[in-house]
Amino acid sequence: MRPRPKTGADASPRPGRLSGGKSGAARSGTEGAIAWLPTLLKGRPQRRADLVRQPRTRREHALWLVIVDASASTRRHQALSVAKGVLAQLFDDAYRQRARLALLTASGVQARWQHHGLKAGSALQPWLETLGAGGGTPLFEAIEEAGQWLGKRQQRHPGESQRVLILTDGRVKDIPPLTGFHCPSLLIDIERGPIRLGRAVELARQLNAEYRHIDALTDA
Repeated sequence: MRPRPKTGADASPRPGRLSGGKSGAARSGTEGAIAWLPTLLKGRPQRRADLVRQPRTRREHALWLVIVDASASTRRHQALSVAKGVLAQLFDDAYRQRARLALLTASGVQARWQHHGLKAGSALQPWLETLGAGGGTPLFEAIEEAGQWLGKRQQRHPGESQRVLILTDGRVKDIPPLTGFHCPSLLIDIERGPIRLGRAVELARQLNAEYRHIDALTDA
């Protein structure tokens, strides 16, 4: 059971509603669990056929690398709080699918690794609950470091299926030239409120990543 959600950027995670309604979350006895990250990389599911499912009889060794922008600006309009709800569901999916997780936070003065390719489990819940926003936005440092780490890991695990998920509000002053990842990637824009800079769209374009706004994922 998840704890009762609080309000504010430091709130405990609330489960996101990524299924697109009751029909999207349905599953039969012959199908595996919904693989949300591959599903979202294809776009927001509109019907059951849009869902990517993990086969029960055969599991691919997978790694999900998640970069979380937890800078001070993500406190606005509970952006980080809503993002934590999406992360909570993502961690649940990773646990069910036995995917490994690598977590990198971008806040303060430098990017920080939280987990390096570990199996998803209950240890992630306390980290998610204590995740708060503050400081600057070392997002580009995190992206560069993640790319280098993935490249080295691919050499050690050539058969591994890698995915990258970036959650950011895109509130940065200047966007330098960026190099995309050599694997499917998804950028979730968590900028909220009536006045938005909209820079996450350009970030996704430079990274050759799929773009989705978090409101489109959490609205029923």
